[in-house]
Amino acid sequence: MKWILFSGGAVAAIVIAVVVIGMLLPRAHTARRSVRLKYSADAVWGLIAGDQSWRPELRKYESVSSATGQRVWKETDKHGQTITYEAVESVAPRRMVARIADPNLPFGGTWTYEIQPDAGGCTVTITENGEVYNPIFRFVSRFVIGHTATIDAYLKALQTKLDEGGQADGARA
Repeated sequence: MKWILFSGGAVAAIVIAVVVIGMLLPRAHTARRSVRLKYSADAVWGLIAGDQSWRPELRKYESVSSATGQRVWKETDKHGQTITYEAVESVAPRRMVARIADPNLPFGGTWTYEIQPDAGGCTVTITENGEVYNPIFRFVSRFVIGHTATIDAYLKALQTKLDEGGQADGARA
């Protein structure tokens, strides 16, 4: 019986520590990653600014009509979670800012995609300005998953799609 009480107390202490540490972490964070690609800015832009169904972690991608005239879309991941996004800035083929448009999620923020062309291709930089509202999710995001995990997965999928010949205009730099 003592063993069960001790185990329960240890689990409770861990949960309390996670909540307290999560509460002490800042709500907002910035994460940035870049990748150098051997493809033209136009080819990369065609994938970033278009239909995202090429990404392996998505189950479904759908465009949504918008009263504001901005590009709005929904992505459903492999776990069935659907998130609505809105392009708040779009300057082809150089820069796009996408914002999570669902205020009911335990997180929010923007991704800024910047494409810098050069003689042999381009460099893509994604900057996440995120907020995690729930202290437990904040702890997990910071210490378990990492703030750059989603950016890293996106850039890897982008590189893979381009290497498979999936660029929109078919052109290498």
